[in-house]
Amino acid sequence: MLHRGLVVLGVAALVFVGYRLSLRYATDANTAEERGDGRPELLPAGSDAGYVDGAACTGCHQEIWETYQHTGMGRSMSRPTAKAMGEDFTKPVNFYHEASDRHYTIYERDGKYYQRRHQMGFDGSETNVVEKEIHFVVGSGNHARTFLHRTAEGRIFELPVAWYAEKGGHWAMNPGYDHPNHPGFRREILHECMFCHTGYPEIAPGTDRVGSEPRFPGRIPEGIDCQRCHGPGRDHIEAVKTGRDLAQIREAIVNPSKLDAERQMDVCLQCHLETTSSQLPNSVRRFDRGVFSYRPGELLADYELFFDHAPGTGHDDKFQIAHQGYRLRKSACFQKSAGQLTCTTCHNPHDVLRGEAAKRQYVAVCQTCHQDRVETLVRDGRHTASDDCLTCHMPKRRTEDVVHVVMTDHYIQRRKPARDLLAPLEERHVTEETAYNGPVTLYYPRQVPPTEESELYLAMAQVKQFSNLKAGIPQLAAALDKYRPETAEFYFELAEAYAHIGQFDDAIRRHEEAVSRKPGFRAAWVGLGTTLSKSGQDDRGAEALRQALEPDAKDASILNDLGLILLRQGELDEAAATFRRAVESDPDFSEAHNNLGGVLSQIGDRVGAEQSYRSAIRLQPDYAAAHDNLATLLIARGDLAQAEHHFRKSIEADGRFAPARHDYGVALARMERYDEARVQFETAVQLDPARAEAHSLLADMLALEGLTARAIQHYERALAIDSEMGAAHLGLGSALISQARFAEAVTHLERATRSSEPAVRQAAQQALQAIQRAGKPI
Repeated sequence: MLHRGLVVLGVAALVFVGYRLSLRYATDANTAEERGDGRPELLPAGSDAGYVDGAACTGCHQEIWETYQHTGMGRSMSRPTAKAMGEDFTKPVNFYHEASDRHYTIYERDGKYYQRRHQMGFDGSETNVVEKEIHFVVGSGNHARTFLHRTAEGRIFELPVAWYAEKGGHWAMNPGYDHPNHPGFRREILHECMFCHTGYPEIAPGTDRVGSEPRFPGRIPEGIDCQRCHGPGRDHIEAVKTGRDLAQIREAIVNPSKLDAERQMDVCLQCHLETTSSQLPNSVRRFDRGVFSYRPGELLADYELFFDHAPGTGHDDKFQIAHQGYRLRKSACFQKSAGQLTCTTCHNPHDVLRGEAAKRQYVAVCQTCHQDRVETLVRDGRHTASDDCLTCHMPKRRTEDVVHVVMTDHYIQRRKPARDLLAPLEERHVTEETAYNGPVTLYYPRQVPPTEESELYLAMAQVKQFSNLKAGIPQLAAALDKYRPETAEFYFELAEAYAHIGQFDDAIRRHEEAVSRKPGFRAAWVGLGTTLSKSGQDDRGAEALRQALEPDAKDASILNDLGLILLRQGELDEAAATFRRAVESDPDFSEAHNNLGGVLSQIGDRVGAEQSYRSAIRLQPDYAAAHDNLATLLIARGDLAQAEHHFRKSIEADGRFAPARHDYGVALARMERYDEARVQFETAVQLDPARAEAHSLLADMLALEGLTARAIQHYERALAIDSEMGAAHLGLGSALISQARFAEAVTHLERATRSSEPAVRQAAQQALQAIQRAGKPI
């Protein structure tokens, strides 16, 4: 009777909660037709399967709901309240990142929180200022907090500076940001990120599928809700509201404790089984599944396949922040438990223990299997008499991918590793030279049925993030030619792999196969357009990019790519208009600002060009090309000191950017600093030996120093690249005169008289006349 009474009370609460929810969805997420604004309907992700607002659970499960709010999952994402921010912002927090020479300030203003960045400019004042409001806090605060900004269009970006609990709480850069050329305010949050940090956000139905842009325009829940583990709640709530019996009510929801051990683990592993956070791929979601479509109780492998580095390739002891399931599965305790050891053996997902209470709970679990053995070892003197199993067998360890975080290692080992597991780590930054290149092996499930689909997925995993292209490309190509599947994404991944290695004809063919099977496949149209452009087919490339713009003419990235094609085609006015559309659609897109500046410079709008270059640098202070372009513009107006500042910034940002070396050398030569100019030209030709003009200018500098033989070598290299370069013919002719090689000199000077540059023609003619007046033998 008591239980029945609680159910009745729960129904009353649910009716009220359901009423509130229906009001909110009626006002905040009406259909496009009802709103009349053309925007798509917004519903909780997965609502087609019965997911509802997680707050609906509180009507019957108030006590569990309240304790759950103290768990890491319950606090995985929140609004930026004073409690969630975890810091006293009576005074702003200031943080300087030395590696990128950027100053950050985190502060509160009028009840809102912001993250601001600035640098010190050429004249000593603040420059490159960017300020973004903090809309969400990711992380419980047990280890870290990351801060997110949401744009008006529903795009979410990670802000650069994070808070870490270590050392009593301190500020540092987010993972992947602790180097000079970090993403700044432009690291976009994907559907997959949101899946493991929040419940079921309101999105347009179907927009969490492969190829969809990550947009979160509607309500975003705070934290992961009950349905992530228990499945869709609509039928369960409906069973309560309609007065069904208790058995029917329970059958209408998933109780993970009633599942077999493997399905129980799957519920946890959907978020806690990251094999690696570096390029591989870690996992591949099946192409017919949306991000939010996993249902507790189903095989996780029917939703997603997990992959790992091949054994013995130096990655066997990696330890990363989302490695709980991965490390536990390495443990002999887990492997020998025959399903008796799962995550919930130690952890109560509805509540969290801390301190001594937590230790007692975990040790008690260990003792259920190991008590007798430990007592024997203690009597024999082979084990210490300790009530703490964790310190030795599950020690805390610094994570490799988030170096400011220390976490419990869930790999239960017989002996603790001898090294210092808490020692500071330098953040690793993967480059083309250090990236993993080897087999991508299936990790979970251990094996899949030998079907056509399995063969395609296993082959595709080799190429998806370019880890195993040498073996993977022919493997996937053979599987596609054998089975000819209708799933367009397989062809797209192979096309991207071909494009990555420069086999453009093969890439184009596979992209075309993808769009023929899925005409609305936007990413494939973009890939086709950019590949056609790289292969010299700009007209067809532009056509494909316009096709990609069909559903969303405001996509800044596609507009930028289209603008580049128009620029190469000499359509300057149309290119400028296209780049303007790109920056209007995404004002923080630095590349589009830089490209717009380039077009404006060509059509003579130097003021507009300078503004665009400065906008690009403000948004991305390490943008080498933008600094170089701005410096070149400043040289043209005679501002040599400021130009030199930006040339140096370009070189600091990318020491291998040959155009900046070349352009800086030109500026130094104009300032008659010939020795310094020669150094820049020498570096430019080392970085880009095919840069004919740099060879010619280097030769000029060498000739001025009297190093005629070396100058002749570089003039000849310039002409080997561009046989019509008048300046190089003129320089070589002059150098040959100094060696009394008049006949050879005349040949090159005559070529120089046909130059398109008037100054070169005039100088060549004067040199020929001087030879004739001197009566030198020809």
